[in-house]
Amino acid sequence: MLPRAALRAIRPSTLSPSPLHIRQSLPSTSLRIRHASNSRRPPPPPPTSSGRPSRPPPPPKQPFPGASGQPKQTSPGTSVGKERDQTWKPQDGIKFGGPAAAAGGQAMPSAANATNAAEDAARAAKTPVDGTRPAEGAAVGRDSPLERSASAAPQEPIAQKLDADEPVPGSVRDATHNAQAAAENTPPPPEAPLQPEQPPAQAQQPLPDLRQGIPSTFDFEFGGKKQEAPRAQRPSEQDDGVDITTTTTPAEQRERKSGGEREEREYNRSDYETSLDRRRAQMANWLYASILLALTTGSFYLARPFPAHEEVPSGLAPETAVGWSPGNMYSRARARLGHQMGYYTEPTFPKLLPEVPESQRQPFTLVLSLEDLMIHSTWDRKHGYRTAKRPGIDYFIRYLSQYYELVLFTSVPLAMADPVIKKLDPYHFIMWPLGREATKYEGGEYVKDLSYLNRPLSKTLIIDTHAPHVKNQPENAIILPKWTGDPKDPHTKDLVSLIPFLEYVATMGTEDVRTVLKSFEGQDIPLEFARREQLARDKFNAQLDSERSRKPKFSIGSLAAGLGMKSQPGGGMVLADGQSVAEGLAQGKMMSDLVREQGQKQYEHLERQIRENGAAWLREEEEEQKRLMELQMKDMKKGAMGWFGGGGGSKE
Repeated sequence: MLPRAALRAIRPSTLSPSPLHIRQSLPSTSLRIRHASNSRRPPPPPPTSSGRPSRPPPPPKQPFPGASGQPKQTSPGTSVGKERDQTWKPQDGIKFGGPAAAAGGQAMPSAANATNAAEDAARAAKTPVDGTRPAEGAAVGRDSPLERSASAAPQEPIAQKLDADEPVPGSVRDATHNAQAAAENTPPPPEAPLQPEQPPAQAQQPLPDLRQGIPSTFDFEFGGKKQEAPRAQRPSEQDDGVDITTTTTPAEQRERKSGGEREEREYNRSDYETSLDRRRAQMANWLYASILLALTTGSFYLARPFPAHEEVPSGLAPETAVGWSPGNMYSRARARLGHQMGYYTEPTFPKLLPEVPESQRQPFTLVLSLEDLMIHSTWDRKHGYRTAKRPGIDYFIRYLSQYYELVLFTSVPLAMADPVIKKLDPYHFIMWPLGREATKYEGGEYVKDLSYLNRPLSKTLIIDTHAPHVKNQPENAIILPKWTGDPKDPHTKDLVSLIPFLEYVATMGTEDVRTVLKSFEGQDIPLEFARREQLARDKFNAQLDSERSRKPKFSIGSLAAGLGMKSQPGGGMVLADGQSVAEGLAQGKMMSDLVREQGQKQYEHLERQIRENGAAWLREEEEEQKRLMELQMKDMKKGAMGWFGGGGGSKE
């Protein structure tokens, strides 16, 4: 029995005769293959008005009845009895030149085989196998079995006609044949009605755009929506009655981009939730409820009134520390949270400088920045990090150490700044170095808050190059341009030029430095101070000249001078070097001039001491550090021995 695939593969060749001759390789067993249900093929139906041929309804399947009256399979059978065995065997041989009887083969048992033998003989006479070509004008035979089947009337298979393939009733083969025949003779489903005729312009629609993937059918499968009828089909799909894809118009595509697809995805989510999803949602609800409860309880705890034994934060008013009004509660909660966060944003200690009696320290405090004021650091591939010291910084530090308590306040960590400070000030004229640990972090900036210095703000000055660093006390600050590290920078001498002003503030008994700085607001302090000093000098000289002109020739002072006694019109004030203020004033010197002369003498004395004893001071300091380090190592060794239970310890 041949499968349908073989019949379909053979059918086109029978409808279109080939110009070549198909020779029969097995002349003794050649069969003419015909479909049992096929008779003569009807002519094609006339075309419709749209150009497509109309499709007639398929004819009903009519199986050939067998001898037992049961339906038989429509494919031709090939099993015959032993007396009709036509199977080719190797001993039969294959002869191309004549009939099978002449080749010594077996006799043809049937009339069909005799007819086939005669046809083979006639074909061999027309086209010999010895390689010769037929004569000119001779007709080429076209009577091969497959070629004749195109024009000859269909015949019933011989095995089916003789009931040679009839199975034994009730056998397994009979049941299999019946089941297969029933499956093959099942009538086809009714075909879908043809589409209404459309104009050619509408019949040809563009294929769908599948560059972004195959369109999803989730909404139509699970969303409860019905799929719309296809708008256009390809011609091959219309012929087969199968629609593979659908196309969308540009308007629908714009609707999907603007939110139309969102409307299509409306389906009930609870229908697709599993028990695990519901359990997770329940746990999430409990988690949210517990978080809300904790936040509410924590807020009331932070907003509680301050008891009498609890310290009230510095920024909280006493009347706000009690009461249950919303404003007071918010202020208390904010103060408590700020106090807790202060561990990360506030300076390390509330008092950055130790308590020193005023008699043992200078009355004024001068705070200096490090980066871009006293030094400038750069980095490159060739030299790495390099640090330049500002010209005149040694003179600035050593001269003003006579009048100010010097504090170095940098925004870099002290561990990084300490090596630079040792190089910059090896003799420790700067008494207190402070690093980033002492700053206050506010708004993304490291702020140098002077209120933590444990010094009165009325006697404190700070010099910096970055205004946000001193934004908490701008009235105490002097902002200078940054130094770029170039000796030819026009701002190189800005720091040294401040010495006369700073000296005047510290020596003239200023009560509040903030008032003095406010008078110089918006002006260049060195230039403005020099202008004011010159005006005071001119006024002093004019007053001195007027006093000299009114002075009498004979007075008690002249008599005392004649007797070798010196008067003290300045009240008996004497400077540190023993110079009388009255004598200086008499010589036409102002008080600021006398103080400056005294400061220069002390600075020169200090420089002479450094040149003579500076190396010894540094050596003594290094030896002291080594001694302290050895003591520290001994203490650590003792602690380790005691920790591990060793009874010995170090011998001293």
